[in-house]
Amino acid sequence: MNIIGIHHVQLCIPHDKEKEARIFYRDVLQLKEIPKPDSLSKNGGMWFQAGNQELHIGIDSQILKGKHHPAFLVEGLQDLHNHLAEQEITIQQEIPIPGFNRFSIRDPFGNRIEFIERELL
Repeated sequence: MNIIGIHHVQLCIPHDKEKEARIFYRDVLQLKEIPKPDSLSKNGGMWFQAGNQELHIGIDSQILKGKHHPAFLVEGLQDLHNHLAEQEITIQQEIPIPGFNRFSIRDPFGNRIEFIERELL
């Protein structure tokens, strides 16, 4: 057995919030929406490409705020910070990790999302 990476991360939204989710993930975060397989499209939600991985947005009536989250590795963290601030999204500074700069936000549904960038030496 050999686990070789992460294929996707799934976050959840309420059943009536797909329009808002598309605006946030596609338009604000500028992720590319990718088609869901026909066999899963009846469940609602949407999928996005994030580098070599996928972000799946599912429908769930029980969304819990907590520490669970995806952490997106980015280039241009300060540009992203500025972009999100312009969109009036609350930015939470995180405890420093040696070798990285990072911050997190909450999406409109309460999901925590971290953005992290390697420090240049």
